[in-house]
Amino acid sequence: MNFEPYPFEKLNSLLENIVPNQTFDASILTIGEPQFETPSFIQESLCANTALLKKYPKTGGETNLREAMRGFILRRFHTQLSDAQIIPTFGTREVLFNFPQFLLFDKKNPVMAYTNPFYQIYEGAAIATRSKVIHLNLNAENNFKPEIDEAELAGCDLVILNFPNNPTTATLTLDELGEWVYLALKHNFVLLNDECYSEIYTDRPTPSLLEAATHVGNTTFKNILVINSISKRSSAPGLRSGFIAGDAEILREYMKYRTYVGCASPLPLQSAAADAWSDESHVESSREVYRKNFIIAKEILGTEIPNATFYLWIKVDNALEFTKKLYEKYNVKVLPGEFLARENSKGENPGKGYIRIALVENEIKTRNALQRIKECLSE
Repeated sequence: MNFEPYPFEKLNSLLENIVPNQTFDASILTIGEPQFETPSFIQESLCANTALLKKYPKTGGETNLREAMRGFILRRFHTQLSDAQIIPTFGTREVLFNFPQFLLFDKKNPVMAYTNPFYQIYEGAAIATRSKVIHLNLNAENNFKPEIDEAELAGCDLVILNFPNNPTTATLTLDELGEWVYLALKHNFVLLNDECYSEIYTDRPTPSLLEAATHVGNTTFKNILVINSISKRSSAPGLRSGFIAGDAEILREYMKYRTYVGCASPLPLQSAAADAWSDESHVESSREVYRKNFIIAKEILGTEIPNATFYLWIKVDNALEFTKKLYEKYNVKVLPGEFLARENSKGENPGKGYIRIALVENEIKTRNALQRIKECLSE
């Protein structure tokens, strides 16, 4: 298998011979990793349950964790799931890589479609399954929302959406998601929405594909799946707590597959995760921090405040040259958008000419870094 280097590896190569201006403190705004302390009650729960390390964890997760996740989905998305409709996972990256391998194993000529730009694990899964890829290109002309080509979708086996979207920050409405649910039923493909940024919204809560399925009458979630994670929600990426939820028929067989994968979460982590999924107050506090960062960005850069995520997706003339200049002169790292996308059928990379900025620092560090970016943009 021939995998592309990850975007951060490409960034390291781009900047490797550049000496940054040491009169500035280093500011790294490249990775979507919250730079805040994991809430103390989560850490305390983890410490209080270390005695459980003597036990093997269940592949399907402990009852308390499953109930906490189902409770979160009910509170947040007004959707009642049965125990058969959810599987706790070791974060979501492993699911995004191994679920397509499970789903597409018996397909002679599998076809995957996913949003472009994208989280690179989607591409890795396509390579691992030898799938033909259809890119759902996101650009300014379509408001960073995937255009529907039914002729192409009719041949798909798996379609992966990512809304709220990383890196473009775009969101889909309940009706827009519902249209995709109709398509999944009409053309009999599995539709998975990566919802890892669902809790980082700035104003109104963003909808889930599960809500959209119910909204259009697909109450059994046939062909519909979502994944979500605690990483952004609780500033706890190291806790590795996620889930996949939806179609019980698919999940029943996928659960069998997972018993062989061997990625069950350790019991102390499950206990801490259960407490985190059950609490909303700490998430509200995080959202307020990100909201203030967006207000600062609007003040300094004039950017619009997006509906969700903690990213800025900014148009520049030449992203590669700007990234190098920003690092050399101002000691700030950002990520060129073309590293997050691939060329479409016309030879156009929808990420070209953009930079992604992750606003994952506190207000003081964010303001300082954005001032430097403004200076660089104005040169």
